[in-house]
Amino acid sequence: MLSFSPGPKLEKALKAVQSAIGMIRAELAGVTGPEEAWLQRWSMISTIGASTRIENAILTDGEIEWVDTTLSQAGPGTEQQILDRISKDRERSVEEVLGCRELLGLVYLQANDLFPLTETAIRGLHHSLLRFYPGAAFHAGGYKTSPNQVISVNHDTGERRVVLDPTPPGPQTDVAMRDLLAWYNATIKEQPWPLLVATEFVFRFLAIHPFQDGNGRLGRALFLLALLQGDDPEFARVIRFVSIDRQIERHRVLYYSALHQASGGQFRGDAGDYALEPLAWFFLRMLEAALADVAVMRRRFQAVQRLSASASQVLTCFKSAPERRLKLADLVAETGLVRRTVQNALATLTDAGMLQRLGAGPATRYQLVF
Repeated sequence: MLSFSPGPKLEKALKAVQSAIGMIRAELAGVTGPEEAWLQRWSMISTIGASTRIENAILTDGEIEWVDTTLSQAGPGTEQQILDRISKDRERSVEEVLGCRELLGLVYLQANDLFPLTETAIRGLHHSLLRFYPGAAFHAGGYKTSPNQVISVNHDTGERRVVLDPTPPGPQTDVAMRDLLAWYNATIKEQPWPLLVATEFVFRFLAIHPFQDGNGRLGRALFLLALLQGDDPEFARVIRFVSIDRQIERHRVLYYSALHQASGGQFRGDAGDYALEPLAWFFLRMLEAALADVAVMRRRFQAVQRLSASASQVLTCFKSAPERRLKLADLVAETGLVRRTVQNALATLTDAGMLQRLGAGPATRYQLVF
């Protein structure tokens, strides 16, 4: 059972979200195969981008879409080719994106197979997350071997503040993880609100901070996994079309504040000592915002289908190198289209929210918005 009891207001809000999920599920029942695949891919790419940028990676969703497209077309084993095409200052970010992509692919594809959840499975997911980062080879998939307090440093004053003081490495971490998995497996199928189980699960995981590196990204993936494993098929179905991490990224300061508020940054041996309801409210608000994105992205899909051949050709130029900011003259040269046709295509793509216009006059450039 949960270590906290949701208040009446929270339960009422959960019921409202459940109703919204039911309506979205009914709307999605009629989506075509291509639209379903497009929406699920958007969700995954948005989640990869947000989760890695929360940890200070710098790749945009457009760049991540390019990475995903390249891998999907060329197949596994071409990751090094992607790294070779990325500037040095982006290499670490690409490594994180590659690992997060592999991790989330496993979560989406194997959610049912991963229940009951085991420590071996979590270690395996952690290994997948870090497999493209050479610097993590010695600790990928293994629990921490040295203290990993999270420290905040004020670079102006030099003041250091402990943001999180988790379990020390060794037996305490081992016991805490064993207890957490036993609780989770006994609770996730019995509790009517998967969001509440996911909230407690991911918070207790983060409070333990069992791995040397990657706990934040893995924790958010485990949050998604818990939502997919809950005893609510309708909820699990809709979750595949949303990106909660996209909303968390937009409210990063509130996210860290809510995490800290739940425990004061201190691991507690008794989960009942955590103040988890405010954190559950935070995740509920993020879920509500994520659900609203579904209608927006369905309109985006329809807009893509209506694009003229010339607008599609211009859009392809951006997708082939999403980090570039292109001028009108660049696109005329690349596409071979006349200037007026390219101008019309740019206006269409900008109005549809697919491109962002930067600057004015002769210096105007355009950049892809995923």
